[in-house]
Amino acid sequence: MIKRYTRPEMGKIWEDTYKYQKWLEVEIAVCEAQFELGNILEESLKIIKERASFDINRLEEIEQVVKHEVIAFLTAVGEAVGPEAKYIHMGLTSSDVIDTSLALQMKESAELIIKGLLVLKNVLREKAFQYKNTPCIGRTHGIHAEPMVLGLKFTLWYEDLKRCLIRVEQAKEIISFGKISGPIGTFSSISPEVEEIVCQKLGLKPEPVATQVVQRDRHAEFMLALALVASFLEKIALEIRHLQRTEVREVEEPFSYGQKGSSAMPHKKNPIGSENICGLARLVRSNAFASLENIALWHERDISHSSVERVIIPDSIILVDYMINRLTGILQNLIIHPERMLENLEVSFGLYNSQKILLALTDKGLSRERAYEIVQKIALECWEKGTSFKTALSNHNEIIKYLTV
Repeated sequence: MIKRYTRPEMGKIWEDTYKYQKWLEVEIAVCEAQFELGNILEESLKIIKERASFDINRLEEIEQVVKHEVIAFLTAVGEAVGPEAKYIHMGLTSSDVIDTSLALQMKESAELIIKGLLVLKNVLREKAFQYKNTPCIGRTHGIHAEPMVLGLKFTLWYEDLKRCLIRVEQAKEIISFGKISGPIGTFSSISPEVEEIVCQKLGLKPEPVATQVVQRDRHAEFMLALALVASFLEKIALEIRHLQRTEVREVEEPFSYGQKGSSAMPHKKNPIGSENICGLARLVRSNAFASLENIALWHERDISHSSVERVIIPDSIILVDYMINRLTGILQNLIIHPERMLENLEVSFGLYNSQKILLALTDKGLSRERAYEIVQKIALECWEKGTSFKTALSNHNEIIKYLTV
């Protein structure tokens, strides 16, 4: 199910092969920078760029022995390059490669998330205009309040989405920092000029101050932005679920030919897509919490964050991508029942006019307290007896002294 609604290009970003390719991209960019600074011969750089590659099966075979992913990667690349491999990883530490390439992956993912949100934004805008004159009842606490139009719901979500876009754009900028400063981030084995050149080549900014790692508040901000996107998507999905209830039935998720809703009850049409989205939002939020736990590390670095990030970052990004695309499809094909909305408007016997009567009475000189007391008493009797609010008003002596019904 997840695969069906996740774009292939998003899944590709988080495959191991793509990750190692990004590692290689960082290592070659460092070699190019070292060449520009006169630290590597042109011929050596040419050989590195022509031969640098890896066989993922060989890489994994080496890792089984050395128990260190970066060393396994460097060994596999070194076997392909030959003697000139001595220049690869020169002056670097593992996190220079891991954190810089992770920034590239997260930046690319953010761009795809933004692209998906823009498509959803257009759908919401279209629906807002389409249903701007479709009356329905507004509800607070799940109870009838006052009439509104269906287009207002879509307009609200449109504005919500604009804030989500701002947050993801900001998070993309926050995460787009690389680190090529060697062990502890002190530049003791590599010059700051290399970091500046490499980051420029990769479309990143140099981390102003780093330890062994890029600081994890950057990653946490990205994850929090994803959590807010997920919560926004859940907000829409939850509304669809409520409006699809049998007792309400104002909207329905699309139901395709041949689709089945229940293994036992053939009549069932369930809002399963919206339910999926609501459930997955919980996962994305819990992952955001884990990212906050990654900020505090021992001294200049430990790797307690590493195992967590290998799960939460790709999982949350892929899940949010799935959620955006699934909800976009649901909204594009959402089944609307305007006639049911009109029926539901009358379910509360016209009581949604209570505030108008309250205000009309105060305009005629009654105190707000007395007007509220009268209208509330009539309204509660209507609920209990199932009678028309308008009829009850027209039969109430104190009301007809002030108002013509």
